[in-house]
Amino acid sequence: MWNRSALFLILLLTACSGMNIGDEQRSVAQAVEPSLRAAAAAAEANRDYKGAVQHLTTLYQRRDDDRDIGVALARNLRYGGQAQQAADVMQGQLIRFPRDADTLVELGKDYLAADRLGLSVKSLEQALGVAPNRWDAHAALAVALDAQGRGAEALAAYGRALELSPDNPMVLNNLALSQALAGKLDEALATMTRAADLPAATAQIRQNLALLLALKGDSAQAEKLVRQDLPADMARTNADILRALAAGAKRQ
Repeated sequence: MWNRSALFLILLLTACSGMNIGDEQRSVAQAVEPSLRAAAAAAEANRDYKGAVQHLTTLYQRRDDDRDIGVALARNLRYGGQAQQAADVMQGQLIRFPRDADTLVELGKDYLAADRLGLSVKSLEQALGVAPNRWDAHAALAVALDAQGRGAEALAAYGRALELSPDNPMVLNNLALSQALAGKLDEALATMTRAADLPAATAQIRQNLALLLALKGDSAQAEKLVRQDLPADMARTNADILRALAAGAKRQ
């Protein structure tokens, strides 16, 4: 009798132990998730895209139904130069969420970064069919259309993006580059100056303005902008290049 009771007790304890392990694993996973999310966000903010991808991959393996995690994973893959891998993640997510605007927009950006322009345009147009007021979708579509040589359509897309997000420095930057490529240097300078004067303007925008100023022949102002953001040795090299561009522009 004692042996049967002991055996029953062992079986009961074993069963309870098995249940507790599973519960503990779930509890640990739930406890760790906020830390992984925070670590991924911090890595992305510090431009450690490889680190962000590692954290987000762990999260996505556990929560592949979480669209936000999937989009963040694809975005960091794209930022880290793995655009096609990012597109693959979004294609998989699109099977489960075929009309999710965030997924479609990210997929369009991924294809754009991978230089698959037709697929980029298609994805972004699908996104705008679901969410017509997404300024970032219009802005990305404008870049894709520009790359396809569809300048008039690109200009309309830039315009719509700026209607939805007025004085957006990156949209203005891309519009200015588009205008410059179209041979409209004065318009490009005005647009890029507007972008560079905004509080959220980046060093890249100011360097693009320096390039346009050099192409216009204004080497002094171009060099001033170069020295504002770059280390001394890099600034000297870039200043030499800009002076040469400015001299060439004056001879034309």
